[in-house]
Amino acid sequence: MDKTKPKARASAEPKGAVKRPLLEPGAPEAVSADAPIAQRIGDVLRRYRKNHNLTLSQLAAGANLSAATLSRIETGNIAASFESLERLCQAVGITLADLFAEVEQPRGGARLLKPDQQTKVTRSGSVHGHVYKLLSHSRGPDRPYESFFITMDKDSDVYPRFRHPGTEIIYMLSGSMDYRYGEEIYCLEAGDAFTFAAHVEHGPERLHTDEIALLCTIIYDS
Repeated sequence: MDKTKPKARASAEPKGAVKRPLLEPGAPEAVSADAPIAQRIGDVLRRYRKNHNLTLSQLAAGANLSAATLSRIETGNIAASFESLERLCQAVGITLADLFAEVEQPRGGARLLKPDQQTKVTRSGSVHGHVYKLLSHSRGPDRPYESFFITMDKDSDVYPRFRHPGTEIIYMLSGSMDYRYGEEIYCLEAGDAFTFAAHVEHGPERLHTDEIALLCTIIYDS
């Protein structure tokens, strides 16, 4: 009877690599979306490391880094090189694209924007005198929504038309105007809420007051 111990099978994965699972509920909470990018990168890497039950030393060894260097990366005290980030991503089974996607769209949580943090942004209506203040949005090309505070006045001699994916919701705060949606004209006044499919051409037709202010939220198709 052959009592020779069976040889352990060599792993097909590189040393330090682990299969990629989804981050589970209960993982450490993400840092603020307003934190410096080095801190947000470190936070994502730390959450993946802890989700895989890896110590600093274990992940550092798998990425050919020192534990001290990895600790400084995770806390955002240093900006890691792309080469180091690529090795760390390989060690936890994700790509650089996965890493930056999560950095740009942190999980869950709440975000408070004070008035001085609600920045003015440029949109197609800006050249026609519309002023857009970004209230909240989910970042990245696949963002699910955007929300704006918009003001405009009669100084605009031309009112633009818009057409884009998703569903748009307009809530009139002050003033009144005629608003075109396809072939229809709607009179929007303070307190009115108007919801429509945004792939149909739409936009202001005529202002009845010198100035108007409204809230606009665009929910993009998934």
